[in-house]
Amino acid sequence: MIRVLLADDNPVIRGGLRALLLTIDDVEVVGEAATGQEAIDRARVLRPDVVLLDVRMPVLDGVSAASRLSADTRILMLTYSDDPDIVTSAIRAGASGYLVHGTFDPIDLGQAIRTVHCGGSLLSQQATPAVFEALRSAPSRADDRHGLTEREREVMDLVARGLSNGEIAERLFVSDKTVKNHINHIYAKLAVDQRAQAVAVWLGLAEEGPS
Repeated sequence: MIRVLLADDNPVIRGGLRALLLTIDDVEVVGEAATGQEAIDRARVLRPDVVLLDVRMPVLDGVSAASRLSADTRILMLTYSDDPDIVTSAIRAGASGYLVHGTFDPIDLGQAIRTVHCGGSLLSQQATPAVFEALRSAPSRADDRHGLTEREREVMDLVARGLSNGEIAERLFVSDKTVKNHINHIYAKLAVDQRAQAVAVWLGLAEEGPS
């Protein structure tokens, strides 16, 4: 069972999300929060596997909360905003996924939660352009800085687009194990240990981890 904490300042939206999640067999809502600070406080006690975070909340916004939560739990942003600055800020803060309200159903939401919980990353179609824009400007710098091979750059481009290991393997006509090995090598070169961190570094949204 995947333990989920809901964080949104609108009680109607929280109620709607809770109702959606009740239809998903392997997801359990363990708590709710109305502010970013409350999400941090409740996550410390409840230890959820995944936190669903709105962007605009009082006291502490969702992106700021994500930067403090992402070290201990997986973050999936759920918001009405597809503003490029907010999308890239969320990735920089450690969010593993970004979905825009009105673009997903219970099946999509359940799959997104599972993907994030398993260490994957994903973006809704509405949020993807912001990442592509960052990706267009970042690779030329990243290639020199990180020393990735041509194949590793191919894999990292696909990771940044939100593809799973299986989807990358299918796209590149290699095995899942080969993709996993490439990603492990990429993590070592980028000095990170999470998919979201790797994407942030690759897109030039964060510095490399300690070497």
